[in-house]
Amino acid sequence: MLTGTIVNYYTHCQRQCWLFSHNLNMEDNSEDVRIGKVLHELKKQGTEEIALEGIKLDKLTAEYVTEIKKSDADLAAAKAQLEFYLVTLYDKGIIRKGCLECLEKNKQSKSVHTLVMSEEDIEERKAYYRQIEDFLEQEQPPSPVFKPICKKCAYYDYCFI
Repeated sequence: MLTGTIVNYYTHCQRQCWLFSHNLNMEDNSEDVRIGKVLHELKKQGTEEIALEGIKLDKLTAEYVTEIKKSDADLAAAKAQLEFYLVTLYDKGIIRKGCLECLEKNKQSKSVHTLVMSEEDIEERKAYYRQIEDFLEQEQPPSPVFKPICKKCAYYDYCFI
């Protein structure tokens, strides 16, 4: 079953996605992940996370689904995760816009991105999700490909050391 996290990881790094989805979770050892979780919890204090099939929504209003991220370091992956939430809700008859809040290191500074999906966008995303599901059925993960961002990844030691 696809989740927002798996869609995020697939967009960010297919190797990380495959490893995570096959229960090799290295994130518990990552300081960056811990910081992100603390910032996330502080930001959403006073609101309850909403959990539905494969999605955990940070905030749901009459107009928006809001996803909160530590930073906009990988905006494409964060947007892909939010789109997954919007498509999942759409399939349940719940139509919303998306709002992506990226907290910066300075609490005074954040970036906010709004997403509106057309029916054509939704169909394109569903095809993308089928591609991810096919990818996850592979017996082996893809080989690691080093990128500068890898040094901050929770899977860095597993992939490169």
